[in-house]
Amino acid sequence: MNAYRSHAKTGVLVDAVVFDLGGVLIDWNPRHLYRRLFGGDVEGMERFLAEVCSPVWNARQDAGRSWDEAIAEAVAAHPEHAELIRAFRERWAEMLGGALTDTVEILAELRDHQFPLFALTNWARDTFLIAQERYPFLQWFRQIIVSGREGMAKPSPAIFHLMLERCGLSAGSTLFIDDSIRNVEAASRVGLNALVYRDARQLRRELAGFGLPVCL
Repeated sequence: MNAYRSHAKTGVLVDAVVFDLGGVLIDWNPRHLYRRLFGGDVEGMERFLAEVCSPVWNARQDAGRSWDEAIAEAVAAHPEHAELIRAFRERWAEMLGGALTDTVEILAELRDHQFPLFALTNWARDTFLIAQERYPFLQWFRQIIVSGREGMAKPSPAIFHLMLERCGLSAGSTLFIDDSIRNVEAASRVGLNALVYRDARQLRRELAGFGLPVCL
C-alpha cells in the first residue's frame, strides 16, 4: 500500500481510508419516496418513518434480515399501512438521490494518487446491488464490506474487526469516515482513526491534516 506521512498535527501515518457510503458519498433518504406517497402530509410521513418503517426496523435489514420477514412483521403490526410498507422495498430505488458530488471529488483525488480506498456500509444485501449499478464510483474501492452480506452492522465492533482482517488493514494506520457519531465512536474504540463527516469542505481540511493528497 502507498502511505503518506501525516501532518505533524496528528502524528499518525495513514495508509488506507475507509468510507461510509450513505450520507457521505450517496444521498439515500426514504423521504425522497414518501414525500410523494404522503403528498403534503409531512407530519404523517414523519410519524410513519418514526413508528412503522422506522430506522430501527430498517437497521435489521442492514444486519441481514430478509425483506420478506421485515415486510410481513410490519404489515402484521400496522395493517392499515400495508401498501406504504410494501413500497419501502418495491420502490426502494426511489429513495436514492444523487451522488454527493463534492465528496466524490475528494474520493477521485485520492484514487488519482493511487491511495488505497475501502468502504464499510450498513446496507441490505439485495438493495446494495441497485446502488452498484447506479454509482460507477463504487468500483473505485478495493473492497466494500456490506453489512447485510455479513449478518452484522455498525456500530458492532465485530464488523470493524472483520473489515480490518478481510482488507488486510491495521487499525492504527487506517482512517475511517462516517456521518454517524455512534459509528465513529465505535470505530475509535476498535483503534481506528475516525472522523465524523459533516460536509466535504470539513472533510478536505481533516484529510489534509492527516497529510493525505487532497486539494484545499
